Amino acid sequence: MTAEPTTRVSVELVPRSRSGLRAEIAQVVAALPGVDTVNIPDLTRYSLRSWLGCAFARPHHHAVPHLRAVDFNPREPLPFLDTLATHGITEVLVVTGDAPADMSAKVYDQDAVDLIRRIRRDAPHLTVYAGLDPYRQSFARERDYLERKLDAGATGFFTQPFFDLRVMDAYSDLIPDGTQVWWGATSILTESSLNYWRARNHAVFPRTFAPTLDRNRAFAADLLRFAQERGQHAYFMPVKVDVQAYLEGIL
Repeated sequence: MTAEPTTRVSVELVPRSRSGLRAEIAQVVAALPGVDTVNIPDLTRYSLRSWLGCAFARPHHHAVPHLRAVDFNPREPLPFLDTLATHGITEVLVVTGDAPADMSAKVYDQDAVDLIRRIRRDAPHLTVYAGLDPYRQSFARERDYLERKLDAGATGFFTQPFFDLRVMDAYSDLIPDGTQVWWGATSILTESSLNYWRARNHAVFPRTFAPTLDRNRAFAADLLRFAQERGQHAYFMPVKVDVQAYLEGIL
C-alpha cells in the first residue's frame, strides 16, 4: 500500500534584521507547531541574504532560501553552497529576480531557467523549486514557462499568493502529476494593500473578498485544505500582521 503524501507547511519570513528574524522564527516554533519549514526571500534592500537567514531556522525547521538568478555571476562559484552544506539546507527556490532599485548594483543576463540548470549541474543533491505566477502573463505562456523550468531540472513550484480557490484549481491542471507544489497565501488587511495587489500584480480576487483578518484566516484554512486534498504543500506570507494572530488555530 502506497503512503499518502504528507502536506508540509511553510511560513515566509522577511529578513529585515538578524534579531527580528530570530524573534519571528522563535515565535513560529512556540506558537505554530504545524509549521515544519521556513522560506526566506532574498531582498536587495536588506543586507541579510536569504541563505544566511535560513541558517537561523535550523535545526527546528526545514529552510528554503529564495535565490535571484540575476545576482549570480555565471563565471564564478555559487556563493551560497557552503552555507547550505554547513547547515544541512537541501532545498532552494529559484526566481529570476527584479532589477535592483540601485542601478549601480551588478546583475547578470540570466533567468531562472539558467540558474536551475546550473544548480542541477553543480549541486545535484539539492531540491530545486521554481516560481509559478498566475498574474504576470497569459495562462498558455505561464504553462510553457513551467515546462521549461521542469525541463531544466526543477522538481516543483512555489506559487505567488492566490486569493481565489477557483483560480488555484485552474492552475493545478497545468502541473504534471507528481510535481511538488507549494500553494501560497498572504495577508491583505488594508484597502491600500488590496489596491496594490490589483494594480501592480494584477491579482484576481473573488467579489466577496474583504481585507479583514477573519477573511484572511478563512482563506488560509481553505488553501491548506486544498493542498492537503491533493497531497501538496502550503506556505503563508504574513504581511503587516502578527504571524500568530494570522495562523494560530489553523496550522
